[in-house]
Amino acid sequence: MENEIKKPSYQLLVLIATPKLADKAADLFCRCSIPLQYRINAEGTAPSDIMDMLGFGSIDKCVLLSTVEKPIGEKMLGKLHSQLRLDTVNSGIAFTIPLTGASNLLLQIINMSTESISETVRKERYIMTDIKYSLVTAIVNRGFSGDVMKAAKEAGAFGGTVMHSRSIVNRETIGAKELSIPDEKEIVMIIAETESKVAIMKAISESCGMSSEAKGLVMSLPIDSVMGI
Repeated sequence: MENEIKKPSYQLLVLIATPKLADKAADLFCRCSIPLQYRINAEGTAPSDIMDMLGFGSIDKCVLLSTVEKPIGEKMLGKLHSQLRLDTVNSGIAFTIPLTGASNLLLQIINMSTESISETVRKERYIMTDIKYSLVTAIVNRGFSGDVMKAAKEAGAFGGTVMHSRSIVNRETIGAKELSIPDEKEIVMIIAETESKVAIMKAISESCGMSSEAKGLVMSLPIDSVMGI
């Protein structure tokens, strides 16, 4: 219908970078009126001795998350790429994931910020490379992220980021109060070309799936746009 109002689309804007670059990115987000930033401490998957040998320093990483409207997300990717120089070695990677739903309060906050967002972000145009990637995510028991990356690299992955977390289990629902489920978990995030996604997920599942000690769950999410690869 001609009078039908087109609903805005939203994205999860993700930056994985060194703590120093994450600080610069957080300042950029504030200057551009991007709301609700979440910062998570993480680590790269390369051994620290190799990083030191190559002169790359610490493998400490930070993950910044923010929810934005799609046009703003694409423009922010361009600004992150240019101002953080994501095309250089050991800098970082930024990408967007499409969202299919969000709470009303979150959408209100996003819409309010969009009305006041910096004019420099609105006016600047960036040409996004039409390359399709997926975010492969594996959730395993603590101590098995190395096994995940070993299997993933053998299947074509280049690297990943590890975040530490805790599981919350409703034992009444799963009907196994006596079942031992470790609380400490590791979340491994891998940016993979869509063509190699299935092979990487299959390799992780075979090596670190639910039938193994890792008790891993593997999933993938589509990526709209990516900078820093």
